Amino acid sequence: MPWLAWLLAAAALGVAEFFTLTLVFGLFAGAALVAAVVAGVGVGLLGQLVALGVTAAVGLLLIRPVALRQMAQVPLTREGSDALIGKRAEVMQEVTASHGLIKLSGEEWSARALDESLVIPVGALVDVMEIEGATALVYPRELLP
Repeated sequence: MPWLAWLLAAAALGVAEFFTLTLVFGLFAGAALVAAVVAGVGVGLLGQLVALGVTAAVGLLLIRPVALRQMAQVPLTREGSDALIGKRAEVMQEVTASHGLIKLSGEEWSARALDESLVIPVGALVDVMEIEGATALVYPRELLP
């Protein structure tokens, strides 16, 4: 039952991948699964080793570089409060360094001025520069370069 040995090897390599996250052990685990299938259909040890080697080489040379590139890319869409950064808002209550209220994307948000020396009047348009918890740090539009 050599297929069982390959399955155990695949499981061990999968566990190693879980702890290292290098994508190498995971590809070897996949190669061991291919060797288990080859062994299950009755191919000899040499065929199993060839299947293991070819599958591992293809994974390391073709799949791993593509996967690493995809993981390194910055996501194109922002989610949650990060999506509000850069949005325009209207001041509902005077915004100072310590308090204020804005209407942002149809909702009222607490706000503070990014520049602590500014006092932004009611009705002014502001840009959201940062989000800290449930408070937007804003800067007036007319002062932006």
